[in-house]
Amino acid sequence: MSQPISKTQSWLTALSVYTRPQALRMFFLGFSSGLPLLLVLGTLSFWLREAQIELSTIGMVTWVGLAYGFKWAWAPLVDRFELPLLGKLLGRRRSWLLFSQCVVLMSLMAMGFCDPQKNFGVMICFTALTAFASATQDIALDAYRIECAELSEQAALAATYQTGYRLAMIWAGAGALALAAYFSDNSLAYDPQAWHLAYCVMAATMLVGISTVLLSPEPQQGAKHETQRQTIARRQLCQKKHPFWSEKRVHLSVWFYEAACLPFIDFFSRFRWHALIILLLIATYRISDVVMGVMANPFYQDLGFTKQEVAAVSKVFGVVMTLLGAFIGGIISAKWGVMKTLFLGGLLSALTNLLFSWLALQGHHLPYLVMTVSADNLAAGIASVAFLAYLSGLTNVAYTATQYALFSSVMLLLPKFLAGFSGFIVESIGYSLFFVSTALMGVPVLVLVVWAARFREKVKS
Repeated sequence: MSQPISKTQSWLTALSVYTRPQALRMFFLGFSSGLPLLLVLGTLSFWLREAQIELSTIGMVTWVGLAYGFKWAWAPLVDRFELPLLGKLLGRRRSWLLFSQCVVLMSLMAMGFCDPQKNFGVMICFTALTAFASATQDIALDAYRIECAELSEQAALAATYQTGYRLAMIWAGAGALALAAYFSDNSLAYDPQAWHLAYCVMAATMLVGISTVLLSPEPQQGAKHETQRQTIARRQLCQKKHPFWSEKRVHLSVWFYEAACLPFIDFFSRFRWHALIILLLIATYRISDVVMGVMANPFYQDLGFTKQEVAAVSKVFGVVMTLLGAFIGGIISAKWGVMKTLFLGGLLSALTNLLFSWLALQGHHLPYLVMTVSADNLAAGIASVAFLAYLSGLTNVAYTATQYALFSSVMLLLPKFLAGFSGFIVESIGYSLFFVSTALMGVPVLVLVVWAARFREKVKS
């Protein structure tokens, strides 16, 4: 007769998944994924503001982040196409990861050798290249994460990925600012050489992800029998309809249909007209945070906060509070459900923007900054967990990589576009009213959450 498993043993068994090689690899790959984001958005905006670049220009520079919003457009290519030479040596997933990581490294290095006061246009070109390569890395990494482990291990992989990602954000935010302060000549109001060195160090840390890819195995791929059968049937049907087409053309036509069309057809066929509501919710859920966040670093600098203060409070302490919020959000989701937590996260994200409006009226006050950033990041952590759970529930496992790229792209597209005008708005109405306006952007989102929740209940019933 087998001995009953104690609660302690069951917990230890559950926690042991985090010690498996797949989970550890995702920690380092998550670091590689999170590193470029702030270097082309938040940290870069601090650099540009210190170089006396106008707020309206800084706001428009953030449009390079639209690369993350359009990654659905080339996700099918990354998902299905094998790179020449590298693909044969490393496999489809690892070759795309290595290629995109190398491009990120070189473009970050090139950004480091630019001075926005002298060659602003060239710098923005390399910034856009970095964003494009970073978005490509995210597509390949999503596919790699899904294929390298069983469904039961995906939560653990996501957790270690998020931990590495957040640590990278600390390094790319607080680390880059601290390095720029360390290398700077205190006698100069603006020292471009300090930023050059800081960005070169950031580029070098991409070697963490590159090394991980080289030391990791290619995930076992291969379509399921049913998928293979459907592909053969589609090729036969295509050949029947177009008897004069070559075999190569038939294969290419079927490949394009399965890679670029079927994931989207599946989504709209499952949700029908409700898909429009879902996409609208996805497109607007993080709008308050994204539009507000673009002006956060210029706001801190204009209030007189130093790089060291911003690094300590906003980049280090803020990220820690985000992780705490994520932990709390997970507990609330388990207790109340995803949709109620989604509503709570959207509400808190909008309300905490009002704290920034209040801080704008108070001026330079470090304890108030700590309180504002803490509340904002705690709310962001709760909202992020709920939103990730919601997106996961929408995805069909047969098209996870492409559909997840679609959802994450839609999530950023509208907010990033509107964020490009944030500098003009601040220059027109000031910081305080700007933050109030971003809070009001969250009101329609709450209506959409309620609407989507009602549809979700109808589907269940």
